[in-house]
Amino acid sequence: MLQVEHVTKRYGKTLACDDVSFTLDDGSVTVLLGPNGAGKSTIMKSIIGFLKYDGEILVNGLPNKSVEARRILGYIPELPSLYPNLTVSEHLEFIARAYRMTDYKDRIEMLLKRFDLYDHRKKFGDELSKGMQQKLNLCLGLLPDPQILLLDEPMIGLDPHAIKELKLVFEEMSAAGRTLMVSTHIIDSVDMLWDRTVIMQHGKVKANVARRELDESGESLTDLFFEVTEGLSPEDSSLSENAADGAGRDDGAEDAAAKKPRRGLFSR
Repeated sequence: MLQVEHVTKRYGKTLACDDVSFTLDDGSVTVLLGPNGAGKSTIMKSIIGFLKYDGEILVNGLPNKSVEARRILGYIPELPSLYPNLTVSEHLEFIARAYRMTDYKDRIEMLLKRFDLYDHRKKFGDELSKGMQQKLNLCLGLLPDPQILLLDEPMIGLDPHAIKELKLVFEEMSAAGRTLMVSTHIIDSVDMLWDRTVIMQHGKVKANVARRELDESGESLTDLFFEVTEGLSPEDSSLSENAADGAGRDDGAEDAAAKKPRRGLFSR
């Protein structure tokens, strides 16, 4: 379980996060939505321990910056940060050793094959295309099999096959009791995957809604997003959907993941 309690973060006079609170339950997939500048990346970096802030963040009851919490908390940033002089395989080897993993060779091979990087495993970081860099970024975050994983715009730059695989990974991790928070602007890409949505605007949490509650209301996630951030009715939001920054339709989002998750990547 991840608990964010009354977190406030300032950059000088700018209030990036204003008394933000929410809880992520075990085995849940939470979608973090909001316009540019809403505070999404700031709260994620605060959770992972990159920033100083006021308030409290607990990971399974432990302070998020403790060594014990860091071992079970994972983060996949929006922009890959790769070493130009390390190959794809060496990047994964580096992460495995940093986490003191054992018997990780098969897992590395499986991830490389799953995200179509196996044939590129000897390429250096600066030789990869942007899409391949993002795939490696995902593999690096998934390799330690964290109990709680934060992903910032994970589908940007991915091809349809990789998007499909990532959706399957979400399903598998949730089924295995892992906890995920996915920050994105592409609402349609996660519309069928989430259990709860947290919508931020101007550094505040404007909505914290379970999927069950939204289904009972008959609204879609896009409807809710526009109502919260722009004060639009569902009819108005449908007209504005393609024009708004937060609801751009991703080419790979139509390639829906299979309902039955694959076995073997994650276990309880």
